[in-house]
Amino acid sequence: MRKVLMIVFAALALAGCDKIMTEENGENGDDPVPEIVGKTKKFTFNLKGDFSATTFSRGSLQADGKSLTDLWVFDYVDGKCVQQLHQTAEDADWGKPKMSLSMGEHSIYFVASRGDKPVVDTDNHQITWSAVKDTFWKKYDVDVKSTSNGNRSVTLDRVVTKFKATIDDEIIKGCKQISIIPAVWYYGIDYTDGTSTANDNKPITIDIPSNYIGTKGTLSVNAFSISGPKEWSTDMEIKATDENSEALGDVNIKNVPLLRNRSTEYSGNLFTTAEQDDISLSLDWDDPVIGTW
Repeated sequence: MRKVLMIVFAALALAGCDKIMTEENGENGDDPVPEIVGKTKKFTFNLKGDFSATTFSRGSLQADGKSLTDLWVFDYVDGKCVQQLHQTAEDADWGKPKMSLSMGEHSIYFVASRGDKPVVDTDNHQITWSAVKDTFWKKYDVDVKSTSNGNRSVTLDRVVTKFKATIDDEIIKGCKQISIIPAVWYYGIDYTDGTSTANDNKPITIDIPSNYIGTKGTLSVNAFSISGPKEWSTDMEIKATDENSEALGDVNIKNVPLLRNRSTEYSGNLFTTAEQDDISLSLDWDDPVIGTW
């Protein structure tokens, strides 16, 4: 089984773990997928989010006002992936995936994300991204019978944590980038249990718009990591550099606490040493996420 780089499709793709089908066509591309064929039944999954700011509808699969870009559905029977589906925002049934399921017990795994350059590896049942962004996941078990209701509502849960750093002192002339360098950071998810995978401590680098030069307390940079349900911590380095990658400011923070569905927010000086003890921590998620934990 090879790793497959997921690209944006123009149409809904329904795939076995080693073959491609479409919603309109059968395995050979010429036979329609019927409502019920022999021992199968078609299901439509109406997806919901775990917070009020998310909407799931045609052309609008959003969290915190930002559109998600990819949705995967994996169908497992007896621990084996029997089919998978990938949707993007261009698909007619975006956010309402359909699958024909065989009779019997299934474990269906959902992943929705707006992360960059996703790679799906069904051998190791994981998805990894070059840059993690807001991501949601759910395992849904269903026992398919001839009398089963084919319309199901599934609530996806956020599986990322967010680190936000606000620079309090003046952004000095010549600053081109700010990097967040975590000691531990997760770029992948095991879609069968929702755990974090693919640890990498590479710098997360953000280009600084020129209009922030000379401002104070207005520049914030964010980084997302896949996170498990238990709180964990990591050391963070925040570094400002010029166009030649020379350091202009640098600060190290020990034991930053992180948790799924929570924003951890630090602020402090980066270019000057004065008042470094004023670094503060907020554990509340940014608006508009309200009261979900």
